[in-house]
Amino acid sequence: MSQPLLRVENVCKRFGGLAAVDDVSFDIAPGMVSAIIGPNGAGKTTLFNLISGFLPPTSGRIQFKGQEITGLAPHRIAARGIVRTFQLVQLFPDLTALQNVEAGCHLRGKGGLWAALARTPAARRELDAATTVARDLLDFVGLRGREHVAAGALTYGQQRLLEVARAMAANPQLVLLDEPAAGLNAVETEHLAGVIRALIARNVTVLLIEHDMSLVMRIAQHIVVLDFGKKIAQGTAQQVQNDPAVLEAYLGGVEMDAAGEEGAHA
Repeated sequence: MSQPLLRVENVCKRFGGLAAVDDVSFDIAPGMVSAIIGPNGAGKTTLFNLISGFLPPTSGRIQFKGQEITGLAPHRIAARGIVRTFQLVQLFPDLTALQNVEAGCHLRGKGGLWAALARTPAARRELDAATTVARDLLDFVGLRGREHVAAGALTYGQQRLLEVARAMAANPQLVLLDEPAAGLNAVETEHLAGVIRALIARNVTVLLIEHDMSLVMRIAQHIVVLDFGKKIAQGTAQQVQNDPAVLEAYLGGVEMDAAGEEGAHA
């Protein structure tokens, strides 16, 4: 079996007496869309915070490409190739869409702040390259023609897509998407699904947290289910849909059809 891109091994995170993440282990294979699902309070976002370095684990190990990243600072983890988005949109609202994505290119650059301020030839080349990358990524997510619109003036759905473009600007190998479809309508969600599938074609592995089960069941090839901080199931969409523990704990005793729609429990 090939080496996993990401390995989470017996990871725990305690806040006082509360175990927000409790002895969770799973592997994420490269070149796939994987999802973490579970009810509110299951520990999904805490787990993302542990993987991306925004919180240190209480115990356990996290490896990326076979190397230990447990407890590294977020910028160091990002530099290694893991970039994330957040539940709440975190853009620079007064900057244009293009400028927001250019800001995400800083991990690619080598010149540094002083070189950029001095406008050295190398810095100018980096800035030009960042603009080219940013335009390509805006086109990729479907925001062509919105380059010079302030991020705060975009629709909510467009802001979600802009966050994906900005994350991609850092040239990641693994993108963590935290509820990317939250607040989107059906048309916007379908467009987002296409963008996520297209990330795989760009050699970017995707791990997402998502409450929209229809979206998860359509695009995720591997699903991890959490409940009260513990992993209660993992597998394909079909395996998870039919797992009694998932039906009881996550869906409250209802069944799901192949599209991820809830139905009456028989």
